[in-house]
Amino acid sequence: MYGLNMQQALDSKHYRRKIEELTLLFEISQILDEDIDLKEVIHPLLESMAENIGMERGTITLLNRKTGELSIEAAYGLSSREMQKGRYKVGEGVTGKVVESGQAIIIPNIEEDPSFLDKTGARKGSSSKKTSFICVPIKSENEVIGTFSIVRPNQEARMELDDDVQLLMIVSSMIARAVKLRQRSEEEKHRLLEENSRLHQELKARFQPDNMVGNSQAMQEVFDLISQVSESDATVLIRGESGTGKELVAQAIHYNSLIADKPFIKVNCAALPESVIESELFGHEKGAFTGAISTRKGRFEMADGGTIFLDEIGDVSPMTQVKLLRVLQEREIERVGGTQTIKINVRIIAATNRNLEQEILKNTFREDLYYRLNVFPIHIPPMRERKTDLMLLADFFTEKYSKRNRKHIKRISSSAIDLFMSYHWPGNVRELENCIERAVLLSTDQVIHAYHLPPSLQSAESSGTGLLTTLQEALDNLEKELIREALKSNRGNMAKTARKLGLTERIMGLRAKKYGIDYKLFRTNM
Repeated sequence: MYGLNMQQALDSKHYRRKIEELTLLFEISQILDEDIDLKEVIHPLLESMAENIGMERGTITLLNRKTGELSIEAAYGLSSREMQKGRYKVGEGVTGKVVESGQAIIIPNIEEDPSFLDKTGARKGSSSKKTSFICVPIKSENEVIGTFSIVRPNQEARMELDDDVQLLMIVSSMIARAVKLRQRSEEEKHRLLEENSRLHQELKARFQPDNMVGNSQAMQEVFDLISQVSESDATVLIRGESGTGKELVAQAIHYNSLIADKPFIKVNCAALPESVIESELFGHEKGAFTGAISTRKGRFEMADGGTIFLDEIGDVSPMTQVKLLRVLQEREIERVGGTQTIKINVRIIAATNRNLEQEILKNTFREDLYYRLNVFPIHIPPMRERKTDLMLLADFFTEKYSKRNRKHIKRISSSAIDLFMSYHWPGNVRELENCIERAVLLSTDQVIHAYHLPPSLQSAESSGTGLLTTLQEALDNLEKELIREALKSNRGNMAKTARKLGLTERIMGLRAKKYGIDYKLFRTNM
């Protein structure tokens, strides 16, 4: 009779446990249905475990596949300091062995088992003298991605510990998806941070003064000024003609500054209509005007902590100048349609091709704004004042567009160089770049010739050769250049040059005599 009652009691206890487990699993499934994000669900999940099975501490660790280290992602009953201590290598301690083997491990009494390392130090403050430790793997598609472990009051019956293992295995499989998503999210975040760091290094290398083309004295002075101002937070005003590279200088200042990892926001003031420039610069509130369907940050807010580059600052209206003056003085803005003052921490770099002093005299540019902007002026010299840099730039652009268009350009012809050096370059570096890009596309013999250049470079005004009055004169000039270039390519060999041009050696000799071309001069490179 006693044995029968004992069996009934055990069956009743087992029945109650199954009901508790089903209740727990139902609660966990509801928690996971609410949000699959591990951060959001893990604490309610662990609290539910603690209430239902008497868990003292619970821990979820994740494996960093790159470092091979396990760290605690979430825990119940551990302080943040104790969580930071919980780091294991694969195979180290019970947690590491579970990841290594992919099998659950039960320790009935952690006081008697040296494999329990207690790296967190939580056992010292435990209220229970005898405690059990159960650790199960978290698997995703047969890959162990972490562990789920609990510490609970010591269970005398091995059967109850086995039941706990089964329960934990079910729970771990339920949360495996959330853990996998979290792991992927962390790995993607780490990858993006590395990519961001790499891109910033590339940008810094791309825009640093050392990589700006130019050996002239005028450009060396510009480089010195960039070096002096980069690490300060002074407002910079870059002045120079259109096409001289003012934006490149602004980028060089930012990417060599102490805030190089912060935003660099560019605004072309001349390209923004008066009706939208205020909204673009300062943002707007929802409903501020027709079409303002949502609140929008302006460029100044986007640049907070970094640099804003105001290109063509001389083109802004007097009304916008007043608002820019307030930003420079107070370092605060108000969105269009808003009443809240927003503090900003932005470095301002402005640029213009206008004569601001004359604009002040004409009352089209505010004198007080001018003095606020002109704290550290940098003047970029035009191409006509840095002719010694011209061929360096030409070679740089030739290489750039040869690679971009998958063409092999060996050199620039002498006649083309003559035109480059005699031209006055009103469009400055930008015009030179456009000329080279066009010439690279037109070249068919790996050489940039004078006839590949735009007509503007071949005019009498640019070349100083006098106006070509007849078609014959134009043809003679072209024939002379072709013969010179062919002789250069064939290193003065008249026979090979004649064959290349489709001439007899006799005609070739007559043409060379007509144009005063000495073939021996082209043998110096042999």
